[in-house]
Amino acid sequence: MLSADAPNLYTTHQVENQPPPLVDYDAIGSDAALVEGIEREGGGWAIDRLTDFGRRATSEEFIKLGFQANRNRPVLQTHDRIGHRIDEVEFHPAWHELIRIGMEAEAHALPWNHRRPGAHVARAALNYLFFPIESGVGCPLTMTFAGVPVLAKEGAFGDQWVKKLTSTQYDGRNLPVDQKTGALLGMAMTEKQGGSDVRANTTTARPVGQGGRGQEYLLTGHKWFCSAPMCDAFLTLAQTERGLSCFLFPRWLPDGTRNRFFLQRLKDKLGNHSNASSEIEYHDTWAIMIGDEGRGVPTIIEMVQHTRLDCVAGSAGLMRQATAQAVHHAAHRKAFGKLLIDQPAMQNVLADLAIETEAATTLMLRLARAFDAVDDPQEQAFARIATAISKYWVCKRTPQLVAEALECLGGAGYVEESIMPRLYREAPLNSIWEGSGNVMCLDVLRAVSREPESLAAFDAALRKASGADKRLDARITNIQQGLRDQDGIQFRARRLVEQMALALQASLLIHHGDPHVTEAFCASRLAGDHGHVLGTLSRDVHFTHIIERSRSVSQ
Repeated sequence: MLSADAPNLYTTHQVENQPPPLVDYDAIGSDAALVEGIEREGGGWAIDRLTDFGRRATSEEFIKLGFQANRNRPVLQTHDRIGHRIDEVEFHPAWHELIRIGMEAEAHALPWNHRRPGAHVARAALNYLFFPIESGVGCPLTMTFAGVPVLAKEGAFGDQWVKKLTSTQYDGRNLPVDQKTGALLGMAMTEKQGGSDVRANTTTARPVGQGGRGQEYLLTGHKWFCSAPMCDAFLTLAQTERGLSCFLFPRWLPDGTRNRFFLQRLKDKLGNHSNASSEIEYHDTWAIMIGDEGRGVPTIIEMVQHTRLDCVAGSAGLMRQATAQAVHHAAHRKAFGKLLIDQPAMQNVLADLAIETEAATTLMLRLARAFDAVDDPQEQAFARIATAISKYWVCKRTPQLVAEALECLGGAGYVEESIMPRLYREAPLNSIWEGSGNVMCLDVLRAVSREPESLAAFDAALRKASGADKRLDARITNIQQGLRDQDGIQFRARRLVEQMALALQASLLIHHGDPHVTEAFCASRLAGDHGHVLGTLSRDVHFTHIIERSRSVSQ
């Protein structure tokens, strides 16, 4: 028998040159662009609560919950043990704990519970911190948040739901909503044959009585994507005699029995594994009409607009988390005799990641401020066009950035324990959800042609930095020329919207940003002093300053 002092027979080497985990750090204090933007856009009053949440979100315990929720995927139970149809989804306890944390932090309701300037800015920052660590819970929290302004217009019926949806108490029990302390809202819009073309929906709704807004209907049909099917109620679209209309259907009927909608299967998705997405069928499913008959798309578009804001915030947060992981790794890993962070080729990549992330963060917070300005017509006009522009560009850039950040970790970034594969699988989702890239570009063209006040508000935002940089002035001129030329404009839609997004980011950075970040952004993104991949900045960039500005340090 070996003595306690004997060498371990299984020890073949010392583990060295490995970065420590990036945990337990001040996610707010180490993100200069985020702090500056929160203060600038009116959310400074929430800095303390955001700091506390940021520290919690980077804790080892919180990060572990995210891993657990994704490794233990939701399971569909269509029947109970004796054959009764139940249509329930079972989640790992980590999922429930994350939802509870999110609701307590008001990730689903902060602007509705605190109606003050900067509330949307504060919430966007909260989700920027929250969703990259665990994106799956973001779906029900976002839809609950986005459904509130739609239901708030529906009188007493809507008020009853709003009260439950804005509760900060998570109640995961599958019970009638009047027996619960809080509720979540889902959405079911797209169908197999139509996808984004919701006007091609075939689901029908027939009135139980006289019909019309606030009246009862029975739905028959299907939905190809029902997000978060464990929610307490869902907004959906169906055809009536007057056209596509919006409805709310609950899981439970007013008499305490189960509503008649059936979960067919859960989607086996590329990522977002902790969240259940389902296919469902309606068989005389009881529902209440929301909004006016035949006006389903205009009714639900307000919900869609708010979810698109979350797509931007979530993608900017993914960028930030991926960049933070890359910089942290490079700051602790040596190769060829010195730290990676001190090597010119790696500095170029890290600085480019940081520039892209800072531009996305700055844009996200400016967009959130427009959502706060509900009484300002110009800001509301700006939000209508800038939301589509921002969602298109920030969400499109995220997969490229996350892939490059993953590569900074080498093989260590390709294993699940690093969190990078999960970020990579998550990265394309926001570009697909609530309107893919082409849909966003067509929305921008539609706003330009039908809502001249939106284009005017966008132009006014750009002009705030007019004359400060010739590269931006030239880009603005190109955009104006491109929009005036209607010949083949849909072929050029992506190019135009990309230019609009870059010009808006440049305008914000010129007006508010760090000078070294701004100069590098304008030189590379506007003047073209950049290659086709990240990490191709010119040698005169202030690499060390830009990298240090974005560095997160574990305590």
